[in-house]
Formats: sequence, C-alpha cells, structure tokens
Amino acid sequence: MSKINPPKKVKPFVGLLLSELSLLEKCKKALELSFGPSDIQSHIIPFSHSDYYDAEMGNKISRLWISFSQLQDPGNLADWKINSNTLEDIWTINSTGKKLRQINIDPGYLSEAKIVLASTKNFSHRIYLGSGIYAEVTLTYRKSIGWQSFEWTYPDYKETAAVNFFTRLRNKYRQQCRETTPRAT
Repeated sequence: MSKINPPKKVKPFVGLLLSELSLLEKCKKALELSFGPSDIQSHIIPFSHSDYYDAEMGNKISRLWISFSQLQDPGNLADWKINSNTLEDIWTINSTGKKLRQINIDPGYLSEAKIVLASTKNFSHRIYLGSGIYAEVTLTYRKSIGWQSFEWTYPDYKETAAVNFFTRLRNKYRQQCRETTPRAT
C-alpha cells in the first residue's frame, strides 16, 4: 500500500493585468495581506496578445507577475483564486450599467517542475478543485530544455519576459527549498 505524504510546498505568484497602473501598489499591498511579503516582480509589459479583455478593461492593458516569499501548500490554490476574485471586485467600476474590471488577478504556483494556474473556467485540460475553481498546468520545466508550453498555454506565458520571470522564480524557489530542508548529519 502506498503511503500518503503531504505535498511539497510551492512558490505562490499572481499574474496581473491592469488597465490602471496607478492601482498596482494598492493591489500589491492587498495581495501581501493574503500571501505575505512579495519578493520578486517582473517587468511591466504591454498585454497585446488578445483583445479578450478590451471590452471590460480597455485596450491599454499592462501585464506583470509578482511572487511571494512564503512557500505554501498547493492545496490552497482554489482559496487563492476565490480571494483574488474578491480583490478584483474592489477595483471594479460601474459604468453605464456595466461592470468594468481595472485589475485581473490570476493566482498560481511554481514548483520545481511546473507552473499551475487557477481558473473559474472549465476546459478539457483543467482539473476541478472545488468551489467552482479549476487548475491547469501551464508550463513544465525540463532540465535539458527549460520551460515548455502546451497548446493551451496563454501566449504571454510563452514570452521572454514570462520565461525570464519564471526562471528567476524557480531559482529562488530552489534556493528556499535548500534553506528549509534539514541537512543529514
């Protein structure tokens, strides 16, 4: 019989889309109340891969990723997404009877071998976690080649800025794991 073991802790992060960059610091502070202190932030880049969010957020959307220093249980991913949706509502404005988001927050986590994102949308490659939340493996890491995408991987997660951020994040995660793993004597 197999023994059930607790999962290895992971490095949480959020992907942010912002129509108003002036909200970044407020959003970051709110996220730190949930996740703890942030430690790595990507460069801010234009989000130009899709017009999916244009009707809701306008056509000048910025993309960035932020990670958090405390390693956490991957079983919390659904709760992170529920919390991020609540935070998005804080900065949603009503305009002519329409709700317009100014921030889109997509939580996920990094392990040594993969990037996992949370979503409220079901699809063939997503696994239901509970409470209306699904998870997908978005990127995998192979030592000989680096980050590998899938046919469903969002185009901006394949960009150099994302790959650089997640490589930095993976290096930080591996360092944190080494520092928290007791050494054999």
